Amino acid sequence: MKKIVAALAALAVSATVLIAPAQAQDKKYTIALIPGLTTDGFYITMRKGAQAAADALGVNLVFQGAPDFNPVTQVPVLDAVIAKKPDAILIAPTDKVQLVEPLRKANDAGIPVITVDTFIGSGVYQTGAGDADFPLSYIASDNVLGGEIAARALATSIGDKGKVYVSNVKPGISTTDQREEGFKKEMAKHPGITVLETQFNDDDANKAASQLQAVFARNPDLVGVFGANLFSALGAANGVKQAGQTGTVKVVAFDAPTSIVDNINTGLVDVAIAQHPAEIGYYGVVSAYAHLTGHSIPVTIGTGFTIMDKSNIADPNISKYLYSE
Repeated sequence: MKKIVAALAALAVSATVLIAPAQAQDKKYTIALIPGLTTDGFYITMRKGAQAAADALGVNLVFQGAPDFNPVTQVPVLDAVIAKKPDAILIAPTDKVQLVEPLRKANDAGIPVITVDTFIGSGVYQTGAGDADFPLSYIASDNVLGGEIAARALATSIGDKGKVYVSNVKPGISTTDQREEGFKKEMAKHPGITVLETQFNDDDANKAASQLQAVFARNPDLVGVFGANLFSALGAANGVKQAGQTGTVKVVAFDAPTSIVDNINTGLVDVAIAQHPAEIGYYGVVSAYAHLTGHSIPVTIGTGFTIMDKSNIADPNISKYLYSE
């Protein structure tokens, strides 16, 4: 945590130093932001943070992505962006293995790469080891910590006992893998809680709902579920509702679009863990600009979380972290 705070402090100082002379730069840099998908509130909010930094620094921000979270559709977008030769690329890779070689093309073309939200390889960069350590920095929420926070919130809501499980997307997505890892790591500290087998839903909310009902049929003493992303959580929550278990089976959701407010107020979702995507976008642009103007940048920058439930969702200091839609 101290390292994260130090990194953020360093970038904050860099931002104030860099913004002042930005107007005097002869070159107007172009930084491309390639999201995991273009239609999600998380990435829309990230874009707003990135645009705020771009405006302050006099940078041209290009936002280009695919409509779904899929390496098959993201790679052609990346290739098209590389062909336009931006000065730097910020990208949320949709697969930590399949995006390595496509991103290497950018690196080999002399375009600095920074990953945001998700990563390639292990997410540990600039070590001189491995074939996926070439990005300059990884800027994201600490997803292992986010999973731990979700586990603690769920443990509290179920009285620290009972059966729970993780509703996840699919293996190989860096962020959701880490959230599940953090969740299980924390739950190992709660001997009264049994974590059942993870259910993978392929980002299909209807499938997640069906899986909840199947798990409940096998385990009528089920008391909680953690949705590792929003579709997983809302799908599982609908499954809870269809099983007539709203309020009995607690649901913790990762991510917080504005629509989560109604879900929390109606009891469909009990707790939401909000990331801070605007900060990710902001620090992404600042980091890229710092590198392009000859400054060093941290190889990892972590951003925070806000826990939302019925008791605080109306508080402006909490609701400001809801994602744009």
